[in-house]
Amino acid sequence: MLFDDTYKTLGQQGEGIFRDKGSKFLGFAFPVRTEEDVKIHLASIRSLHPKARHYCWAVRFTTDRSIFKLNDDGEPSGSAARPILNTLLSFDVTNVLIIVVRYFGGTLLGIPGLIHAYKNAAIEALNNAVIINKSLIDVYRFEFGYIDVNSVMRIIKDFEINILNQEFDNDCAMELEIRKGNLDNVLGKMGKINNLKMTYLYSY
Repeated sequence: MLFDDTYKTLGQQGEGIFRDKGSKFLGFAFPVRTEEDVKIHLASIRSLHPKARHYCWAVRFTTDRSIFKLNDDGEPSGSAARPILNTLLSFDVTNVLIIVVRYFGGTLLGIPGLIHAYKNAAIEALNNAVIINKSLIDVYRFEFGYIDVNSVMRIIKDFEINILNQEFDNDCAMELEIRKGNLDNVLGKMGKINNLKMTYLYSY
């Protein structure tokens, strides 16, 4: 059975709008990697829309559907962030943040109306974004002697591995992006090089 190491995310952000009874819901979908990215986008959206009533959002960082963060920002619990999250799950995208900004139009929409509005603003944002397939990546640091450079480079070429950083001296080091589906094979071959040290750094 082949291991599927791909996931869907955004190659380009998207924006959408939904209106109901005078209220305006602006949806923004962003590709993100870290919680710091979320803070930056939230600050930017708040700055661009200082007179909005609510800034509701949801984010996914992994392919695990049970891992997420969300915030109703003052809207009734479950009426805003949850439908945004459900949209992320429905589109099956991850490493994605959706913020929906609400300008209140003076008429209460009720819980069903809010759910409908936040959901549709999120859908419009994703419909106007660029969704791409990416590979699950593990980043490792490898340290080895100069005598083993050719052996390491051969593995890098065989598996088409991307080099993030490299240091060449008597003692050499590389930080490499390895597709999750190739990980066992790559680490197995690297492990056969004498005195090579490998350190897991992070995944995305």
